[in-house]
Amino acid sequence: MDMPRFSVWGITGLPEVEPGDDLVALIASAVARSAEQDKEAALRHGDILVITSKIVSKAEGMQVPASQREWAIAEDTVRVVAERVHPGGTFRIVETRQGLVMAAAGIDMSNVPEGTALRLPLDPDASARALCVGLRTRFNVDLGVIITDTIGRAWRVGQTDMAIGAAGMQLTDDLRGAVDANGRPLHVTQAVIADEIAGAADLVKGKTSHIPVAVVRGLGRYVQGLDAPGARTLTRTGDDDMFRFGSAEAYRLGYEAALAELKTQSKQRQD
Repeated sequence: MDMPRFSVWGITGLPEVEPGDDLVALIASAVARSAEQDKEAALRHGDILVITSKIVSKAEGMQVPASQREWAIAEDTVRVVAERVHPGGTFRIVETRQGLVMAAAGIDMSNVPEGTALRLPLDPDASARALCVGLRTRFNVDLGVIITDTIGRAWRVGQTDMAIGAAGMQLTDDLRGAVDANGRPLHVTQAVIADEIAGAADLVKGKTSHIPVAVVRGLGRYVQGLDAPGARTLTRTGDDDMFRFGSAEAYRLGYEAALAELKTQSKQRQD
């Protein structure tokens, strides 16, 4: 029996990305240089490229002056999920126009020039698709692309990377209806492959290594056609989101419900 395994490595040598840069060309050149040093680094069918959203945002011109950061957060916010005032200002968890729930709408000031803040790509799935098409054409191989960003989790310390955009990829492994190793039926298990790959790739990319792109090999079974759904389909919305209300929203809804109940009781007494 073959031992299941996959490998991950970072692509070094990418220059600082500027607005308008051709990311396909920059990534392809860096991959080609890596392959010159190690033939195993040449892209193959079934490889998955994991790309940090920062270089996508930079190429797409999503930089704003740091002085406009609060304006940019407001522009990219669909709704405030939770907020907390602290001595340095107000910390907000918001739902973004990309459908993500993140701190400060994902707008970051790390790994960008001084005095600059960086917004997320306007449409991470569209960006992933463009990169996937370009790189597939450039290397003549079927590969997948995942665009990642860092996110905190409500009940866990720290942050990890997750997929905010994807193309040419099966995003989940839905095991509902199958059985476990002991023959018991699985009712809710749905592994989010895209996020697991994003987290694994961050171990070689990191936040301080200047390596914004990684290659994952050995998971070619998840590479699909360009018509595969994008990462936006991973977002829970509406009634599927059990935690859609932040503290402020929950308080307001509770207050309004209690007030409505008091009015109903008052009317009943009058009747």
